[in-house]
Parts: sequence; structure tokens; C-alpha cells
Amino acid sequence: MTSESQEQIGFVKWFRHNYQGVLIFHIPNGGYRDPHTAGKLKDEGVVSGIPDICIPAWHVFIEFKRKDGGTLSERQKKIISHLRSIGYTVFVAHGATEASKMILEFLRIQDRL
Repeated sequence: MTSESQEQIGFVKWFRHNYQGVLIFHIPNGGYRDPHTAGKLKDEGVVSGIPDICIPAWHVFIEFKRKDGGTLSERQKKIISHLRSIGYTVFVAHGATEASKMILEFLRIQDRL
């Protein structure tokens, strides 16, 4: 089974290949950090629950979860709700294939507007 990280890497590679020139980046909020580093990052503005990927030109965030399983934390739910309430599109994708399908559908809908 591929990890969440491997799925995210695959998606970013797919995206960069297909949408050259569109900025996409990872927000590295996850993972273990020693208490000193965690405190420093929090003071610098790190916010828990922020989705994994941002595509600023499209006002899109993507939260990656494992293909099988993986659930949102309460903090992630609150952040996603807030981002949506101020006009961002936020996807929760279980794997690279699902994320790419969500992006393709998003672009198809945008073309209709």
C-alpha cells in the first residue's frame, strides 16, 4: 500500500507536468517535531489543520489522506470549513488518482463559468 506521502508526491508530479507555470506547493505542517522546534514554528505562524497542498492562482487547497482510510481531525474540519467560508475550494483526496480527478472536474466546471 502506498503512503499518503507517496500519493501526494505522485499527484504533485502529475500536476506540474500537466499545468506547467501554475504554482503548487506543500505546506509542511505535519510530522513530529521536538517541543522547542514546534514552539518556534507556532510562533512563526504555523497553524495546525491547514491542508497539505495549495494552488494559489486557483484558490484551491487539497488535504491528502491515505487511499484506504484516513480521516480528518476536528481541527482540519474547522480549518477546511473556514477556508470554504471565505471563498476557497478545498478538496479532501484519498490518493493521487482521486486528487487528479477532483482537479479535472474543478477545471471543467470553471470553464463553464
